[in-house]
Amino acid sequence: MKVFWFIPTHGDGRYLGTSYGARAVDADYMQQIAKAADRLGYEGVLIPTGSSCEDPWIAAATLIPETKRLKFLVAVRPGLMSPTLAARMSATFDRLSGGRLLINVVAGGDPVELAGDGLFLEHDDRYGLTDEFLDIWRRELSGETVHFKGDHLRIEGGRILYPAIQQPYPPLWFGGSSSAGQEVAAKHADVYLTWGEPPHEVAEKLASVRKRAEAHGRDVRFGIRLHVIVRETEEEAWQAADELIKHLDDRTIAEAQRILPASTPWGRSGCRGFMAAAAPRWRSVRTCGPASASCAAAPARRWSEARKLSPNG
Repeated sequence: MKVFWFIPTHGDGRYLGTSYGARAVDADYMQQIAKAADRLGYEGVLIPTGSSCEDPWIAAATLIPETKRLKFLVAVRPGLMSPTLAARMSATFDRLSGGRLLINVVAGGDPVELAGDGLFLEHDDRYGLTDEFLDIWRRELSGETVHFKGDHLRIEGGRILYPAIQQPYPPLWFGGSSSAGQEVAAKHADVYLTWGEPPHEVAEKLASVRKRAEAHGRDVRFGIRLHVIVRETEEEAWQAADELIKHLDDRTIAEAQRILPASTPWGRSGCRGFMAAAAPRWRSVRTCGPASASCAAAPARRWSEARKLSPNG
């Protein structure tokens, strides 16, 4: 098992869903967290992406000289960047970091945010574009000169001059719960990612991706994003959990639930069911970092054996 931390590129804080006790992101703080994760032996750090975050590539690049062995899981965004440019950026980052780049493929997200970035494709079309993007990206990093004409992308003589250290290309990490997302992951990903959903749902999803990957003659590893609260006793852990949400109000929760259904396939289905099952002890919150209540899902005591969440892990 390999355990990752993350860099809070949109800010940090002691409580969920409130600016109370919040801390704005700055270079010194990101470096402090990266150095600590490096010294403590974490495999790597996720660099979040989105309109509310600092740019992940630039933020990650500033942390290369501050760390020795830490890997950086950085997002490529099909539809928002050229596959050839992404291949060149990937090769450069991998060389300058000494082979410490991991690629997080982000195909979708909030449609409002995507529209602001100029991407107006429907859900399945975004995954069709992602399929073409990763085909080009992988071939160029493998040393090919690429000529490609697809439904979404066209490349003539695409190539990169300087190869990545990791061959044939830095590992691809990919999350997508829909059928289209699973199929693209099975075809391209080295690591398939899932949220910390109820165990039987995770098992079904992983089995589906594994079967699809086998049909492509591939073997895929798996990762899961869980936020963990660790204390000496379970009661102390729940006290810490309650402390995290003590400043949440109904308006913040309602806004998070309003945004969630548009964001992800799981947000439109499984998350709502999980919210309905959650005990009043923990209101519905799932976060990308300590200072935001970006979408809903949190553990009831009955779910404690499956997932205990905190914003910090």
